[in-house]
Amino acid sequence: MNILISNDDGIHARGLRVLADALSSLGEVWVVAPDRERSASSHALTLNRPLRVTKVAPTWFTVDGTPTDCVALALMGMIKQKFDLVASGINIGGNMGDDVTYSGTVSAAFEATLLGYPAFALSVVAQRRVNFTAAGRVAVMVAELITQHGLPRNTMLNVNVPNCRPSAIKGVAITQQGRRRYGDIIVRKVDPRGKAYYWIGGKEPTWEPSEESDYAAVTAGSISITPLHIDLTNSRAVKELQRWKFPWNHIPSTAGRRHVTA
Repeated sequence: MNILISNDDGIHARGLRVLADALSSLGEVWVVAPDRERSASSHALTLNRPLRVTKVAPTWFTVDGTPTDCVALALMGMIKQKFDLVASGINIGGNMGDDVTYSGTVSAAFEATLLGYPAFALSVVAQRRVNFTAAGRVAVMVAELITQHGLPRNTMLNVNVPNCRPSAIKGVAITQQGRRRYGDIIVRKVDPRGKAYYWIGGKEPTWEPSEESDYAAVTAGSISITPLHIDLTNSRAVKELQRWKFPWNHIPSTAGRRHVTA
């Protein structure tokens, strides 16, 4: 089995090495990762400049781009190899709830899913004193099960692991994406020249209560596995909007109007 690995913490991240070492027990591992940290890069694809690729080991490559760039390059011809599975991580810090829309880790797996490959993202819910032991074992478990069962069409797995010893993990929970409540997350400062600047990040967000959420599972000491679907359509909203009356024929036309600018 040929496995492609990427991340958003960069080529030198410890979690990347742990993931590669763990999955090497299942087959040949290829790594294509950003040349620096690209956290919160979401599903960004670089289109306004060429991308540079550097080979750092026989099956390890670094790219001066985003996690999405890395996966796209690897799967669309940069590596002359047929891949059976794509894994992204191991990220330091959880990727749960609304954070999945910002996450470069999750987006790397999403890109693989868009291109038709089975994929999962893996994170340890911690910021310091990270214990990767359980996450490494979880990676092997999830990879083996995906190989055995496959994944539903257009679906990837978002896996979050508590930061504890493997013996302390309570079990595995199949969860839903949680929701966070954001408070004052914009911090305004003034530089020595009197100009304002801003940091995004302030008060720690809180979580909406839900026993079926990823956050609830990890808080209870369980591994959270959330199936994420590429199709973001809200089917219930479609039915609701179909009942609206859109007065298209009554919208005044702007054709022929002159626009005057000062």
